Amino acid sequence: MTVGGYDFYLDRCLLPVTPQKLELKISNGNKTITLIDEGEVTILKAAGLTEVELECMLPQTPYPFAVYQDGFRDAKFFLDHFEALKTCRRPFRFIVCRRMPQGQTLFDTNMRVSMEDYKITENAKEGFDVNVKIALKQWRDYGTKTVTLTADGTQANIETQRETDNAPAAQTYEVKKGDCLWHIARKFYGDGSRYPVIYDANKELIGGNPNRIYPGQVLLIPEA
Repeated sequence: MTVGGYDFYLDRCLLPVTPQKLELKISNGNKTITLIDEGEVTILKAAGLTEVELECMLPQTPYPFAVYQDGFRDAKFFLDHFEALKTCRRPFRFIVCRRMPQGQTLFDTNMRVSMEDYKITENAKEGFDVNVKIALKQWRDYGTKTVTLTADGTQANIETQRETDNAPAAQTYEVKKGDCLWHIARKFYGDGSRYPVIYDANKELIGGNPNRIYPGQVLLIPEA
């Protein structure tokens, strides 16, 4: 991992080269109407879903500036991952970790998103490397309503509310030298024996051995 800069993760998959630009658009859900003798007024509504755009480079050769979690992977590995995110019909985590050159951690972006679309460009000027422009959209769970009739014939509305992004979001943690999952679980949960919760949430990143974590890895820490 680099000492400073940005790390981009799509479903715990680290992009090998940091995108040059990240755009997050927070949509406006407000509505403006015109009242008689009052003119225009704004009705304040909940904000719309955040839209994310970024463009990443996928090298076909192991450049010294590219960073990989488990050794060099060519462009096809990442293209297959993007295709899986597009076709799996489920939301995933989009995480951006920001650090100063001296190592201080800045704010993180951590949200559930859907893969809206992506555009692959191959340019002779770039050699065999591939550029991909990706569009993501924030995901919010939604509730469902059922209507039942009571014994006296009246209706009773029952709403089943799923977990939403208004609930406290899961945290992220960057592994430091000397860390182990037991110590990390004790730090966040007050109980080291709960380390399997963290391991299960990051199994694809860590691999088959929960004792093998490395400095610089960014772990998703589920809610207690």
